[in-house]
Amino acid sequence: MTTFAYPHLLWLLLLLVPMAAYYVWRTRQGGVALQVSTVAGVAGAPRTARYYLRHLPFVLRCAALALLVVALARPRSAEHNARSTSEGIDIVLAIDISTSMLAQDLRPDRITAAREVAGSFIADRHGDRIGLVAFAGEAFTQSPLTTDQGTLQTLLGRIRSGVIEDGTAIGNGLATAINRLRESDAKSKVIILLTDGENNSGQIAPLTAADIAKSQGIKVYTIGVGTRGMAPYPTTDYFGNPVTVQAKVQIDEGMLRKIAETTGGRYFRATDKAKLQAIYDEINTLEKSKVEITEYTTFREEYLAWALAGLALLVLEFLARSIWFKSLP
Repeated sequence: MTTFAYPHLLWLLLLLVPMAAYYVWRTRQGGVALQVSTVAGVAGAPRTARYYLRHLPFVLRCAALALLVVALARPRSAEHNARSTSEGIDIVLAIDISTSMLAQDLRPDRITAAREVAGSFIADRHGDRIGLVAFAGEAFTQSPLTTDQGTLQTLLGRIRSGVIEDGTAIGNGLATAINRLRESDAKSKVIILLTDGENNSGQIAPLTAADIAKSQGIKVYTIGVGTRGMAPYPTTDYFGNPVTVQAKVQIDEGMLRKIAETTGGRYFRATDKAKLQAIYDEINTLEKSKVEITEYTTFREEYLAWALAGLALLVLEFLARSIWFKSLP
């Protein structure tokens, strides 16, 4: 994009109007006259190129003036740039994949709802490093911290129940998530732990893991997922046929709340998918990345080319008047 440092000087181009008017008036007045006895000898002479180009010097002068005026206005190309620096947040999503996550109080079931909502959360976290941890009777890392959202979404989609020993090792899941953040240099480190039960397996007590998280400056948000009372749970009868039974929902909310309070986080209860989505949206709002954007404009001066072109036309106009269109004084 071309701009001008002194655009008001472009008004000088209006000088071309009185110059053209004066030139037309002077041309019509005629120049030096010679008296001859007869023009019969030259009346039928053909007109030369010099006749058709007789106005060329004036045109060159006007063009030179226009170019020099533009050069005085200092044309320059402007390039707008923006440089952003961000302080991303390192986040680990710890998701319970025990068989109780197949309960259908969240549609279509808890584990599927958790994957879908977590996927939306990941898609909104641009610039943050996110890791995935899954736990049941034990815990494992599904994805280390990464900013590659495509890989994260793929690995998240592969999380399902029944792939490891059943149970709910909340302490182990939290400890594995902490281990993912142990060497993180981020100023803000967050774990979002989602479970639907009580700690009933594993070697690490959940509150012990919470104390470790606190000592390392890691904030833990805990989410208890499941309706209140009874929830439909798919299973099989004695003959192997699929059936749905009602199972009591048991979530250790006191422990989850204590984990969150210890680490400076918050505890949430999601009784349906819409509530779960609202919880992730709230966490997304609470944990914002710091982004600083510096905007600057780079100018490249272009007046020299205009000035040289104007001077070249002036030299050409001088040569034309002196050599090709020399007239009587």
